[in-house]
Amino acid sequence: MNAFAESFSLALALITGADATLWRIVGLSLRVSATACALGALAGLALGAWLAVARFRGHGAVVGLLNTLLALPSVVVGLVVYLLLSRSGPLGSLGILFTPTAMVVAQTILVVPLIAALARQLVADALREGGDELRAMGAGRWTSALLLLLHERLALLTVLLTAFGRAVAEVGAVMVVGGNIDGVTRVMTTAIALETSKGDLPLALALGLVLLGVVGLINVGVAFSRRSPAAWVGAAA
Repeated sequence: MNAFAESFSLALALITGADATLWRIVGLSLRVSATACALGALAGLALGAWLAVARFRGHGAVVGLLNTLLALPSVVVGLVVYLLLSRSGPLGSLGILFTPTAMVVAQTILVVPLIAALARQLVADALREGGDELRAMGAGRWTSALLLLLHERLALLTVLLTAFGRAVAEVGAVMVVGGNIDGVTRVMTTAIALETSKGDLPLALALGLVLLGVVGLINVGVAFSRRSPAAWVGAAA
C-alpha cells in the first residue's frame, strides 16, 4: 500500500472512530467561525445597508475602500489584531492574545467587509427595483433598506454562508493571533499545517477531509438558498 492510500485509510479511521483530538479541533473551528460570522453579520449588514442608502461626500471612495478590503490578506488582519492585543498594544490589558477570543476578533474583522459589500450591493439592487414603491408608502431610506434586507433574506443567507466559508477555511489570521496552541487555539487549518510539517499525515488528511466536507455543505446550503420556496416544494415532491 502506498503512502497516500495508507494515510487516507488511517484518516477515514480517525473520522469514523470519533477521534477525540480530531473532533476537538473541528468543534473549536466551527465555534470560532460561527461566532465571528454572527458578530460580523451584525456589523456588516448594518454597514452595507447604510452605504446603500447614504449619500455623502466621499461615498464612492468609502465603497471603493470596502471593495478593496475584500482582497485583504488574512495574515495582514492577524498582524493588525496582534499589534492591538499584544502586551505593548493599546488593548494589551485585555489579555486575550493567543486565545479563541482573539481568533474570533480576527475572523470578525475578516468577514465584515465581505458581508458589508455584498449586503450593500443587494440592497442597492433591490432599491432600484422596489424603492419607488416603498418611498410612495412613506418609508424613509433607512427603513427601506431594513425592509429590503428582510425581504431578501434568502439572498442574505447566501451572503452569511459565504462569509462562514471564508472564515472557517482561513489560516493566516488565526495562526498569528491564536498561536496554534494544542487544546486551546488549534483549529482545522492551523492543525493541518502543523501536522503536515510534523509528518502526521493521517491526522492532517482527516482534518482536510472534514474541512472539505464543511465547505461542501456550505456550498450546498448556498445552492439551496438561491432556490425559490416553490422549487423546494417541487423538489420535495
